[in-house]
Amino acid sequence: MTVALMWEARAVEGRGEELLSWAKGQVLEREPERIETFRAPQDRVLVITWWDAAYDADLPELPEPDGELVKRAVHRWRFEAA
Repeated sequence: MTVALMWEARAVEGRGEELLSWAKGQVLEREPERIETFRAPQDRVLVITWWDAAYDADLPELPEPDGELVKRAVHRWRFEAA
């Protein structure tokens, strides 16, 4: 089964590039099958990782960035391929 983990954060105004660089620099405990990083207006960053795993598998996720870098807590979602 393919599981996708989505991680989305909103940087403090004007620090979107810094948050994007931070996210790209994170090293996970295991390598996912695929990883993609996106950015959007309002200094938002989205990271999606794909895993060959069961929906409820214990998978590594990006941590919370430093509170000085983000405007709010990170949002996380888990999906399985349909």
